[in-house]
Amino acid sequence: MSERPQIKPATEGWKQKLGADGKPLLQFADVKKSLPATHWADMSVDERVEAVKALGLPGFRAKQISTHYFTHYTSDPADMTDLPAAGREELVTKLLPPLLTELRRLQTDKGDTIKFLWKLHDGALVESVLMRYPGRITLCVSSQAGCGMNCPFCATGQAGLTRNMSAAEIVDQIVAANRAISRGELLGSKRKAGEDPERVTNVVFMGMGEPLANYNRLMSAVRTMVADQPNGLGMSARQITISTVGLVPAILKLAEENLMVTFALSLHAPDDELRDELIPVNSKWKVDEALDAARAYFDATGRRVSIEYALIKDMNDHAWRADLLAEKLNARGKGWVHVNPIPLNPTPGSIWTASTREVTDEFVRRLEKAGVPTTLRDTRGKEIDGACGQLAAADN
Repeated sequence: MSERPQIKPATEGWKQKLGADGKPLLQFADVKKSLPATHWADMSVDERVEAVKALGLPGFRAKQISTHYFTHYTSDPADMTDLPAAGREELVTKLLPPLLTELRRLQTDKGDTIKFLWKLHDGALVESVLMRYPGRITLCVSSQAGCGMNCPFCATGQAGLTRNMSAAEIVDQIVAANRAISRGELLGSKRKAGEDPERVTNVVFMGMGEPLANYNRLMSAVRTMVADQPNGLGMSARQITISTVGLVPAILKLAEENLMVTFALSLHAPDDELRDELIPVNSKWKVDEALDAARAYFDATGRRVSIEYALIKDMNDHAWRADLLAEKLNARGKGWVHVNPIPLNPTPGSIWTASTREVTDEFVRRLEKAGVPTTLRDTRGKEIDGACGQLAAADN
C-alpha cells in the first residue's frame, strides 16, 4: 500500500485568534460575566429552605417548589396550586426566574432527535440536543456560551468564549428536555403502560463549551442532577458523562470528587506533533499527561474511561496512529479504558471530512487486535447539525 498523505489541521472560513506567542489563544476566564439571577437550582437544600423563609413562608414550602421543578418539570405558577394563591406568582418568579428562552428547535425526520436553540438572559445563545436510543434517552448539554479552547475543527469555538453558564442554566436544559418528553414531543418508541414516565436517562457534557473550564458550576449542576427527587433530578451519576479536551489539573480534581460519573477524554491524536495543532490546549498539557490523568481518574473511581477519537481523513486516521494509541493506552494497563472512534460527516471539498470505510475498519481492527476495547460511535443528529463539533448556536 502506498504511503498515505498527511493533511495538516487548518481553519476553513474563519481565523483562529492568536496569543502574543503566535499560538492559538486559549480562554479560561469569562470574557464578560453576566450570570442570571440566583435560581432554585443554584441553591443547596438548606439554602432553598432559607429562601422561602426569607419571603415569609414556612420552610416546608421549599419541598413543594422542588417537587414542581425537579419532578414535574414546571416553573409555571399556575401549576403550583398547593402554594398560597396570594403572592404565588411573585414567589415563583423570584425563586424560579426564567433562564432559557427557546428560539428554535430542529427535529430529524424520524422525530427521535431534537436540537434546541436557547437564548440566555443576556442574549447569549446555547444549544442542547435530545436523542432517543433503544432503552435510553440522552441529552447533550452545553456548559458554556461559546468555548475558549479554539480547536480548528469545532464550530462552537469559532466565536471564542462568551461566558460560563450558571449551574441552574445547565440543569434547566435537562428540565426543559424532560418537559418536552412528558408532552410527547420526542417521537419514537414509548414505554409500556404502567411503567414510570419517560425522562432523560443519560446526560453527556459534549455540547457547547469545555465543561472542566467551568468547574465549580459544573460540579454544582452534577450534584443537583444526582440528588434524589424532589431535591434534585434523581439521575444516576454513572449515566452522566463529562468530556474534556484535556485540562489535566481539573481531571485530577474531578477524580477526588467521589462522584461516579463517566469520564471522557477527547484525544483525537496520540502524538503531540499533530495534537498540538488539532487541540491547542495540548500546548499546555501533552498527550502523556492527559492519559496519565485519565488513568488516575480510573484508579480513584474504578470507572472505565472513554477516549473520544474523531476520525478525520488523512489527518489522524493513519494505521500507525492506531498502533501508537494502543501502545500508549496499554502501557498504562488493561481494563481501564475504552476507545470511541467517531465518524465525521462526509464534507466534499473540506479537509475536515470522513475517513473511508476501509480506513475506519482498519483503525478499529488494529485497536482491537492490540486488546483495546473499541466501539465505533453512532453520530446522531448530523442532518440537523446536532453532532459533535457542529453546535454553533447561530440564530438564523
